[in-house]
Amino acid sequence: MGQNGLRQAEVFSEAAKLSDVVLTKLDGTAKGGIVLAIVQQLGLPIRFIVAGEGIEDLRPFSSIEGFWALLNIAMNR
Repeated sequence: MGQNGLRQAEVFSEAAKLSDVVLTKLDGTAKGGIVLAIVQQLGLPIRFIVAGEGIEDLRPFSSIEGFWALLNIAMNR
């Protein structure tokens, strides 16, 4: 998604009152790094993370676990 993802988040935040970020589709094929730019640019916390394909993969976001998950994905690119 890259810069396109950041721009989409900016436009969406102009149209709707956002309170949090939900990082979805964070599996072995997705790159979640753009979420860091979105969080910084929009000043929103990451509330949930989805590390798979189904609703059962939704869980509250932990900054420590999230950091290691993003680092692991970046290192395996």
